[in-house]
Order: sequence, then C-alpha cells, then structure tokens
Amino acid sequence: MRIIIDGFGGDNAPLEVLKGCALAVNEYGVELAVTGSEKVLRETALQQGIALEKISFIEAPDILTMEDSPREITRGKKHSSLGVGLDALHDGLGDAFVCAGNTGALVVGSMVKLGCIDGVKRPALAPIMPNEKGCFMLLDSGANVECRAQMLMQFGVMGSVYMKKIHHIESPRVGLVNIGVEESKGGDLQRDAFALLRDAPCNFVGNIEARDIPLGACDVAVADGFTGNVILKLTEGVGLVFSRNLKGIFTRNAVTMGAALLVKGGLRDFKKKLDYTEYGGAPLMGISKPVIKAHGSSNANAYKNAIRQAIAFCNEHVIDEITQNFAPETNG
Repeated sequence: MRIIIDGFGGDNAPLEVLKGCALAVNEYGVELAVTGSEKVLRETALQQGIALEKISFIEAPDILTMEDSPREITRGKKHSSLGVGLDALHDGLGDAFVCAGNTGALVVGSMVKLGCIDGVKRPALAPIMPNEKGCFMLLDSGANVECRAQMLMQFGVMGSVYMKKIHHIESPRVGLVNIGVEESKGGDLQRDAFALLRDAPCNFVGNIEARDIPLGACDVAVADGFTGNVILKLTEGVGLVFSRNLKGIFTRNAVTMGAALLVKGGLRDFKKKLDYTEYGGAPLMGISKPVIKAHGSSNANAYKNAIRQAIAFCNEHVIDEITQNFAPETNG
C-alpha cells in the first residue's frame, strides 16, 4: 500500500508533515509519497534529522494557499502539491491521499480529478468526533453549504457504511440534525430528508437535537454543510474552553495540584479523547478514491493518525461497500 501526502498543505508544512510521515512509517510500515518541492523536503528532513525510509517524493513546484480560490487547482496552480497529489491518486501512483490544505480546493479538485462514486450527487466532509459513548461521524461539515434532501439521505447511507466498516458498529444509528425530534420539525429540507432517510438502507433513528449529539444520540449525524460546520466549530471551541478552564482549576494552588495528581490518569485519557489530532482527519465521503482532509493546524501526531485513517479506509474497502450498498432508489 502507498499513501500520497500533500507535503505543503496546512499551517505547519512541511516540517510536521515529514515528522508525521516518519511516525507512520515506523508504526504502520506503510510506503508514503510526499508531493511538493523535493529539494525543500529533503533539506527539511536533513536539517531536522528525519529518516526518509519508505518515503519518496513527487515533484510539485506550486503551493496552493488557504487564501487561494478553490478554482486555482484547475487554473493557475495546476501543479500545486495538492493538485499533483490528486493527479497521482487518479493515475494509480498511490491508494489514498491525505491533505491538510485548502478545503475548498480539495473538494473541487477531488470532484474534477477523481469524480464521485456512481449515483452520489455530492461528496461530504465527514469528521469523526468524540461523544460521551465514544465517537460519531458528522456529515456534511462544510463541503456543501446548501443541500437537497436526496444529498442528506445519501450522506446518511455513506456515513453508516463507514462507521460499520471502520468502527465496527453493527448497525450505526443515523440521526438527522434538527430543531426538534418530531417528524414535523424543521424546514422543507429537513422534512423531505426525513422521509427519504426513513426508507433508506440505514438504521435511521429520526431527528436529533444538537444538544443530544455529544451525549451519544447517534453514530452518524446528518446535516447540510452550513449547519454541520457550525456544529463542528462550536464543538471545537467548547472543547478548548473546557480544557483551559479545567487546567486552570487544577493549577490554582498546591492543594488543587495535589488533587490533579490523584486523577492524572483520568485527565490524561479525557484530554486524549478531546484531542482532534487523535482522530486524524475527515474522509471526503462520496469520492471515487480515498481522500482524507486533515485539520489545517495538524501536527505530526495528526498526520500520523490521518495516514492510519487512510490505511483503514483502503483495507476495509469502504468505497466498494458504499457502491454495493446503494439501492437503486438512492441514485435517482
């Protein structure tokens, strides 16, 4: 197996990319191909003492920044590390692509260069997030600001397949994010999506309110990209505030610091559960080949786990399963 990595995507590239790649090689034994300026990548690795065993390079002279228009991937910056990575995946030079760069460009580029699975209307960004009972998948979290009901139904089906294959949940519970649990709640989009999800090939448990998502109300939370992105960013912010305040409480004085020692193990586990770097990234569900969008501020640990996620995506044949599980009515 060979995973392709965007060497110049994200805030901490290329150093953290290379460090994460080295960690992944050591832990998973996987072969990696990093896109970008080979000269810069090799110099960075040499300066930082990063081993390049099982790591090769694919030359890409351009860098697509976060400020660039997503359309630049097919225009002025066709040879960016992001664009070249997608081309390499398309050409069979690797089995999956991991990128922490421009989200819009990754979505547009994936659709143009790789295409969607037959019958899928639009891809969805689908991060794995923690909840009280473990974790859940949220989709869409920003790829599609506006959605149609059929898209939400397809998101639910794809998310269900992923959680079953990757997280080994026998019958993932799919919930539709809404302002109430009653079937009549929401606007036309939510009511129409409810009707489609009810008859879809997944374990649809009905509407769920946002407050119940972190309590474990579902394994797959379905929303339009605007709503999903708000949920994602609010959850990240609340997690940061909670962690900072908790740290402040336990470092207030000698007594609280002593108390912290007594619960050190529990605090460590809780912090790890809230740490986005442990989850790797968000699969771009619905694309014909495995694409993982890592967080823009990913560090080495996040890259390593995004690569782990890409490996699992390939090994469990998620895309094949989605294709096989799409009933004819889901393609209409």
